[in-house]
Formats: sequence, C-alpha cells, structure tokens
Amino acid sequence: MQRLLALIGREKALFTEDIKQYERELSNIVTASSFLVLGGAGSIGQAVVKEIFKRSPKKLHIVDISENNMVELVRDIRSSFGYIDGEFKTFALDIGSVEYDAFIAANGRYDYVLNLSALKHVRSEKDAFTLMRMIDVNIFNTDKTLVQARQKRAKKYFCVSTDKAANPVNLMGASKRIMEMFVNRRSKYTKVSMARFANVAFSDGSLLYGFNKRIEKRQPIVAPNDIKRYFVTPHESGELCLMSCIFGENRDIFFPKLDDALHLISFADIAVKYLKSKGYEPYLCKDEDEARAKAKTLPDEGKWPCLFTKSDTTGEKDFEEFYTDKETLDMDKFQNLGIIKNELAYDENLLNSFTKSINAMKKSLHWSKEDIVKEFFRLLPDLNYEDKKKYLDEKM
Repeated sequence: MQRLLALIGREKALFTEDIKQYERELSNIVTASSFLVLGGAGSIGQAVVKEIFKRSPKKLHIVDISENNMVELVRDIRSSFGYIDGEFKTFALDIGSVEYDAFIAANGRYDYVLNLSALKHVRSEKDAFTLMRMIDVNIFNTDKTLVQARQKRAKKYFCVSTDKAANPVNLMGASKRIMEMFVNRRSKYTKVSMARFANVAFSDGSLLYGFNKRIEKRQPIVAPNDIKRYFVTPHESGELCLMSCIFGENRDIFFPKLDDALHLISFADIAVKYLKSKGYEPYLCKDEDEARAKAKTLPDEGKWPCLFTKSDTTGEKDFEEFYTDKETLDMDKFQNLGIIKNELAYDENLLNSFTKSINAMKKSLHWSKEDIVKEFFRLLPDLNYEDKKKYLDEKM
C-alpha cells in the first residue's frame, strides 16, 4: 500500500479516518446483510468484494463476465481472508444475458445490489459498434438491473459513475452522466446511491497497469506529459463504494474531497517514480522508433526508454473535477468524503426518446457514430465533445 501511495505522490490513505469512525456501524450492517456485486471481478469490483467479505456478510454473490478474473478473485480471497460463515459464490454471467435474468429470477433476493460493471475506457468510443456496447453496459444494463433490484425488494442499489461525468468532454463520461439520469428516475421506487472518483491506480487496462506490462515485455514506457489526473488506490476505491452503498441517502453521489492528500499528478511524473522504484533511470526518446530501438539495449544499462508527449487524441480533458457548479454539495458529514445531493429531477420524455432511438438503431443493425452522438446531445445539450479523428489505439 505505501509503495503504491508513493508512486501517486501521497503518504497516507484517503479515507482512514472516516472508515475508523464508522467501522462498528459499517461492520454491523454488512454482517447482517446479503450482497450481490455485479462486475465484481474487475479492479474496482474486486476491491469492493474484499471490503464486504472481510466483514463477514450473510451472503455474498459475485457476477462477472470474465471467468478468468473470477478464478483469480476467489484465489485471492481464500489466500488473504480465508472463509466466512455466510454464503460466498461466484457466477460467470453476462449481465445482459437471459441466463443472468434466469439467475435473478431464481436467486435474486439481496439487501444490497452493487453494480461495478462498466466500459470505462475513452478508447472504447472510437467506433460505432463498441460505442453502442458502451451504451448497453453503462446505461441499459444499469437500468435493467435496477428494475430487477426493485422487483426483488432490495434495500439499496449502488452503482459507479465517474469524475468524467462532471461536465463530460468524452462519450464515456457522457454515457455515465446519462446513466446517472436513468438511475435518478428509478430512485422513486428504489433507494440508490453512486460514486464518482478519480483514476484507480494500476487498475486493469489503465495506463499505469500498462507500465507493468511494458517492463515485463521489455518495451518503452509511453505517457502524456501534459495531462494531470487524480488517483486513488484500488483499496480506496473499494472503501468509497462501500461507504456510499451503506451510508448514502437516496440519490447521493459520493466523491473524494480535494485537499493536501489528494492532488493532481501527471502520468509522466508517475512513470518516472515507477521506473526509479524498479531501479531504472528514465531515458527520454524523441519518437516511437527511437524508443523501440533503445528498448533492446538500455535496460541492461539500468535505463529505460521513455516517450513523453503532448496529448492530441479525442476525449482527453485538460483537468478533472468531481462535481459541477450546478450541483448541491454536503462537505460536512464526512472528513474526506464529499456528497452531491440530488433532487428527484428527470425528463421522462427525453429518457424514453433516447431509449427508443437507440433500440431502433440496434434493431436495424445499422447505425453510425454520428447517429449515436446526436442522441447524446439531445440528452446533454451542453456536452463539450469534439471528435479529433485521432484515438489512443493509433499511438504506441
């Protein structure tokens, strides 16, 4: 934990004081409750599962589409925590499938349903087909599982949003903002809460996760030098989600407070810290060709080729924010957790029109990215999206 904190420029964990203050109440609630965690084998999902498991719930069921990640999660749980008296089971299911619907019909009674499933990468919005799947996963699957939670009389439904949903500039962030609107609508019938938080350091598929792979494969480290982000550890992401799930009031969105403990740091700065922790000095290269060539010899000299460049791809936000100036905040309830307080406010006609239009596209098996973007703008007229026609997959 301390090594990871050092890599992201911090000395201490964010939520230690809040967890300590509420631990007895948190543990009592978890121990007496049953949980369903959707997307529980991803980086954030695994962190949440561990936070629940170690407090000995009555029942903990995990659903994830990745069979391999699920196997590793179970091995990790058994190796770290052992066993609990309650029921712990995993299910390799696609939330959008009929098999999942049958699972819920047969076994769907839970006190708390937590949805951590998501398409989280900006690079996933580059084409019309993956973008459509992003809508299904981030918006429609959330809406579907929320309806099912209501039908099975769950006490609470929690789902993860993103800091990129605040004044979004990319379609991934926009999909999560639209998800928040759909969740708000269902809050009339089921108590809901959410969380927006920063990049999860070294989470699956992230740029920092890629640093490990580049070292393993003896390849250059590449990072933008003009993009700064807030980072939380996987453990902190699990704590934030569980705190929002258990203590969030209806429609609350939890987020980390900004203070001296949480500050912006560039990907390039983290790359330098990371390499030095591995015993290497960064060697700055002028282009991709030089970086690839130097990777063959420099590591043997205790150096590692790096390519730090300015960002020029679609969807990159110059700065990060957890809330907008139009949202009402509660900054007093917790020491290091802020809360966005949402009223019951949504436009039924706009949400229904969005659903109808997207479903019509899917039924026709023909749509363009432009068609989808138009529907996004109908729901989010202030969306600050610009397609630069260059995406991360076109860079090293």
